[in-house]
Amino acid sequence: MSSPSLVRTLEIDQRLDDLCGRLGYRFENRSLLQRALSHRSWCAENGGVPSNERLEYLGDSVLGLAVTESTFLAYPDLSEGGLAKIRASVVNASVLAEVASEYSIGEAVLLGKGEDLSGGREKTSILCDAFEAIIGAVYLDGGWNSANELVLASLKDRIAEAAEGPGGNDYKTLLQEIVAKNNDEGPDYVVVGEGPDHDMRFTAEVAVSDTIVGTGEGRTKKQAEQAAARHAWSDLREHSEGDED
Repeated sequence: MSSPSLVRTLEIDQRLDDLCGRLGYRFENRSLLQRALSHRSWCAENGGVPSNERLEYLGDSVLGLAVTESTFLAYPDLSEGGLAKIRASVVNASVLAEVASEYSIGEAVLLGKGEDLSGGREKTSILCDAFEAIIGAVYLDGGWNSANELVLASLKDRIAEAAEGPGGNDYKTLLQEIVAKNNDEGPDYVVVGEGPDHDMRFTAEVAVSDTIVGTGEGRTKKQAEQAAARHAWSDLREHSEGDED
């Protein structure tokens, strides 16, 4: 008969394996991943083993640099203030907790009994810290390229969405302006999501006067709608310019 401690160890190992699959990264040093998921409440109940706080500190810096480098290269005409706004809109606790939820990191976090019973697996601060700690662990395990790939895979759509915000290209507003100018009805959006929770993709259709004029995809409903609006706006603008010739 297996001892409770052995069963618990096997259960943790399985959760780590499952999380690696969702992250798309396999650790050479698995202990780094376990430490990244070790909340201080769990550490206090298990002999004072190191928590994820140091890895979270490291991951926060790696995350910030990865987002900064990506936006700096992708948007060469954007001012310092514009770049800072994009970074602030994606490098914050609420967004990082959303990303952690998409990877179902809460299922794998190691929590003390009291923290677990109080809903710790869904707390924004715990999820955010765990995700940053994982980035720090990937950086130590696989280097900058591996950590950068994880950050961009997790946040590239949100970075693009932030860049299309105030001062960028809000295609839903641009489409609305063309529709209003032509006195057409709409635009109306229909969005459908499919796939597992940690890898949900959304497809949007936008219709004007009951005619579908654009489609788009994204990792969020807002991104899908923006993509569909961009498609429709581009086509309608071309047709409008053609009519003027």
